[in-house]
Amino acid sequence: MVAVDVPTVALYVPIILAIIGIAYGARLAMSIFRRDEGSEKMKEISLAIREGSDAYLKRQFMTVGIFAIILLMPIYFVLGESVAIAFLVGAACSGLAGYFGMYIAVRSNARAAKASLSSMQEALAVPFQAGAVNGALVSGLGLLGVAAVFAGAYMLFGEENAALGEAGRALIGFAFGANVLALFMRVGGGIFTKAADVGADLVGKVEKGIPEDDPRNPATIADNVGDNVGDCAGMGADVFESYTVTIIATMLLGAAMYGLTGALFPLLVAGGAMLIGLWASAGVKVKRESEYPFDAMRRGFTTSTIVAALFFAAISIFVLDSWGAFGALVAGLVVTQIIMQITDYYTSTKQKPVREIAAAAKSGAGTNLIAGLAVGMESAVAGVLIVAAAILVGYFGFGLGYFGIALVGLGMLSTTAMIMAMDTFGPISDNANGIGEMSGLASAGRKRMDKLDAVGNTTKAVTKGFAISSAAVAAVALFSTYFESSGLESINVAAPLVFIGLLIGGAVPFIFSSLTMKAVGRAANLVVEEVRRQFKDPRIMKGTKRPDYAACVDISTKAAINSLAIPGAIVILVPILIGYLLGLESLGGFLAGAIMASQLMAVFQANAGGAWDNAKKYIESGHFGGKGSDAHKAAVVGDTVGDPFKDTSGPALNPMIKVLNIVSLLVAAAIAGKQLGAI
Repeated sequence: MVAVDVPTVALYVPIILAIIGIAYGARLAMSIFRRDEGSEKMKEISLAIREGSDAYLKRQFMTVGIFAIILLMPIYFVLGESVAIAFLVGAACSGLAGYFGMYIAVRSNARAAKASLSSMQEALAVPFQAGAVNGALVSGLGLLGVAAVFAGAYMLFGEENAALGEAGRALIGFAFGANVLALFMRVGGGIFTKAADVGADLVGKVEKGIPEDDPRNPATIADNVGDNVGDCAGMGADVFESYTVTIIATMLLGAAMYGLTGALFPLLVAGGAMLIGLWASAGVKVKRESEYPFDAMRRGFTTSTIVAALFFAAISIFVLDSWGAFGALVAGLVVTQIIMQITDYYTSTKQKPVREIAAAAKSGAGTNLIAGLAVGMESAVAGVLIVAAAILVGYFGFGLGYFGIALVGLGMLSTTAMIMAMDTFGPISDNANGIGEMSGLASAGRKRMDKLDAVGNTTKAVTKGFAISSAAVAAVALFSTYFESSGLESINVAAPLVFIGLLIGGAVPFIFSSLTMKAVGRAANLVVEEVRRQFKDPRIMKGTKRPDYAACVDISTKAAINSLAIPGAIVILVPILIGYLLGLESLGGFLAGAIMASQLMAVFQANAGGAWDNAKKYIESGHFGGKGSDAHKAAVVGDTVGDPFKDTSGPALNPMIKVLNIVSLLVAAAIAGKQLGAI
């Protein structure tokens, strides 16, 4: 393998690129904050959502901070000071990525609602630009954190092999910290948002027959808060850890093949692709008032991938002198495009599956549920075939082995800036639509926001599919480093202990999903009881008394925080027990089973939930009887079941699988007595 010998000063190039991206995001945020927030009523509602979101994250950070400190002690004494410091840096960066995702969203919702009065382009611009800020911060902070930890650890040692080994150890620590924070933010935010959403829908829509964001519903503010702590803070931390773990896995494998040049290559790829994505996001505009807004986003995404492919060709040849690296990166871009198309097919109101689910609602909730489950299962098969093809092409197609798989994952996640713009667009549009309904926004604005809200469901489903699929590819790349840590050359799946590990690994996503679903159910019951209690006061339904919104926010907050401990303990303790009780081969089988089952379960839940949600919105747009019809009531039941699928249990499997992977790496290194991250 031939590669260009890069000077040590090149260590600082990714840091500079990251700072440029973050600065661009800050500048864009300032331009959004200068926009008009609308009427006093709109400002009041937005402030209530902001205060609820801030209060939840404050409590969550306090709880997770205690857990992180508990983990820090064994990390420090077993793995050393540099790994412990990197763990804290990773956790802090992941937390900041999640927090800033929420920060920009809760300050953009009222501005988006106000902008909807002007034109579809203005209605689209505010939430999408706010999403681009989140994309800049997630990718910028991720790149900055990884590059700074790597440069700092590398510079502590003069001899290259020792420096790379120490840097590899530190990077694993960073990844662990980022994953632990992402796991808790994704799970906690998901439980909060769906407890409030389900509670609001069951009483408001089904029992009282009032609109989704009717200000008389005591749970409506908690529902809008949930959009931010789940789909902005939780998703921001989630994609952050996928992004950083993929970069780290590619760095470790690249260093094994090319030395320092191979370790720096993924950082340079990520930095250049981030700036390309931010540039392309600025050009996302609808061509006419009637255009489907997702088409504008798709154009921007396609533009960014074409330019990124040209950049990949140049950097692959100049730095690694490898057309194979270019091919693997471009394969990642192609996989991302395919995932977008398939997810759009299964979740968009314009496509056959969603319309069939909506049509099934004419016969009742039962047939609506059956149709949605079938669509989710079918989409999971399509999703796993895509991941299998990506792994096959990455490993065999370019002569790079596991490094090729990692590069496919890096190619996928090189689109993070644009993906996060699309993802954050969804909850901001949802909030803006709710603010419009609660504040009595003019009908022209409401029609635009209704349209954007439905598109937001598709973008959220697309980005969840992207996050899940890229997580699976990253997990396989990370899995390759398990063999190095454990000293194993292969795993015999016919061996009884290995097969036991495989079975237990496949079971973990099911128990994890069960726990998060039950948590949503328990919390939703409490919200339902509170909403029913308040509705006993006839003045609330008459609109002459303001509901106690804070009560539902508090219920959802407590339920989410109290439900974090057991899922967190499972993903950390189970691989430790498997490794020490059944051995390293069994632990390898455990990882393989967990990766496989998580991919299927996550795609199934995310797409089924998104399809149910948009089937409901398709009916609300005037089909099959429209709002208030029997079909609509049946579709609301399907949406209620799908809510924890798509926003809690499904997405939470993404950080879960990475935590299992990294804990297994730590266990394997400890049992085998090898230097973690030695490359």
